Amino acid sequence: MPRAKRGFKARRRHNRILKMAKGYRGAHSKLFRSAIEAVHRGLCYAYRDRKQRKRAFRRLWIVRINAAVRPYGMNYSVFINGLKKAGIELDRRVLADLAIYDQAAFAQVVETARGQL
Repeated sequence: MPRAKRGFKARRRHNRILKMAKGYRGAHSKLFRSAIEAVHRGLCYAYRDRKQRKRAFRRLWIVRINAAVRPYGMNYSVFINGLKKAGIELDRRVLADLAIYDQAAFAQVVETARGQL
């Protein structure tokens, strides 16, 4: 019985992993055994960080909104409470963008929120 070297299937599997490891430093992009570990770790981090990215951006938007409403004598929680009472349903990303790129519109939103308190 001839021995089977699994040439095609093994090569295809190796090439798929090495392609995913392209750009890694040193042996992690050249040697299959190291590449498997590096790719697996990278995929785990990618899965975890897709969740963490959402959290990180929300935190950033909240910090920006808080900093933008301070000159108006408010803090973040009071501002958000005023928005809810006024029925303004702008999300935090839009509010943070307004605070940075359109201060006049943001000032109107703040005054509307202040009027409801």
